[in-house]
Amino acid sequence: MLNRTIAPTIKEPVDFTIALPAYKKYTLSNGIEVYTVDMGSEDTLMVNWVFYAGNWNEEKKAVAAATNFLLKNGTSKRTAFDINEHFEYHGAYLNRACYSETSEITLHCLNRHTDQLLPVVAELLTDAVFPEEEMAIYKQNAKQRLKVNLLKSEFVAGRLIDAYLFGEHHPYGKYNNAEDYDAIVQDDVKAFYKEYYQQGRCVIFAAGRLPGNLIEELEKHFGTLPLQSHRAQARIIKHIVEPASQLKNHVVNDAQGVQAAIRIARPFPNRHHPDFQKTLVLNSLFGGFFGSRLMANIREDKGYTYGIYSFLLNHIHDSGWMISTEAGRDVSEATITEVYNEMELLREEPVDEEELLMTRNYMIGSILGDLDGPFQVIGRWKSLILNNLDENYFHTSLDVIRKVSAQELQELSNKYLHPGQFYELVVI
Repeated sequence: MLNRTIAPTIKEPVDFTIALPAYKKYTLSNGIEVYTVDMGSEDTLMVNWVFYAGNWNEEKKAVAAATNFLLKNGTSKRTAFDINEHFEYHGAYLNRACYSETSEITLHCLNRHTDQLLPVVAELLTDAVFPEEEMAIYKQNAKQRLKVNLLKSEFVAGRLIDAYLFGEHHPYGKYNNAEDYDAIVQDDVKAFYKEYYQQGRCVIFAAGRLPGNLIEELEKHFGTLPLQSHRAQARIIKHIVEPASQLKNHVVNDAQGVQAAIRIARPFPNRHHPDFQKTLVLNSLFGGFFGSRLMANIREDKGYTYGIYSFLLNHIHDSGWMISTEAGRDVSEATITEVYNEMELLREEPVDEEELLMTRNYMIGSILGDLDGPFQVIGRWKSLILNNLDENYFHTSLDVIRKVSAQELQELSNKYLHPGQFYELVVI
């Protein structure tokens, strides 16, 4: 019998044994790879189609996002209403998203409905017609959202800092204006659709309680399409990073505004660089969670902001290190000063073991949370696979979190945390 007078032994998260549940891999007749994780207690399923059809590939601004959004807005057999009605009738949700390098279609549904839903997804990839009236509505809505968002300092700051880091013509730095949406024509979208969806590179991820015939259904509806494996040799598209020459910028977006959006950022290598994983620990300590130094100083002690965070950008090719916050207009400069003060402390003084243990525990705990369920597990695998990494990278990251020393973090701080290396932007 359990003796409730004796407190249970406390085990630190860093002492937990963490395993990444394995996937099963299948290859369809056309070479498309399917990665599956069969787990979970509910009869739900997620299927995720990833195409290399992000704005990295577009020759005309805003075409990649428009194509991705309008996939669901009509085929030769079904109107946009019919398509939405079909998925809603089966209690399913079909989403799409467009990023810098990739775009996605994601289906969430009950696993017993895949035979009714997968054929319609295949129809979107073979027979989308992009009706002119749907395109007109999309462009009108996009311009209206842009008009509203441009009134927000944090939105303006977000797009400007990316342009400073990578250049306005780089996929990571370019941003859309109203005239870019006006310039989209149906032929642009159809050409992009044909090259990057109908005949594009694709990889499929599926997770949940998988029906026994899922691979057969995927083979039936997608294995015969003229798609290519995501590992196939693609047309090489190079984009040159052209960062801004001026490091400090102050933009007045609202002369009467009382809040300032602050972004401080520097270029940084991608996750294949040997410093990347150790820097994730340094970033968490610096500003990566609620117990970080930036939060303790600028939120808890100074009261300049409700929240401040730092993070490494999630790009495949090039990356960056970003500090982001909103603070009162009158304390924006003081906020920036305190960010640099925290950088200086990390450069000059090694972190003590208690603070480092707290950071380690937070990071390990976050990973445990990220593996809580089939959708989270396949998401972790997806990140590794799309970045051309393997399971060893995951285990190495755990070792780094547990073992990186205060001295190594101090050395990284002296290498990367110098104010003169950062772009500084304040938008009021």
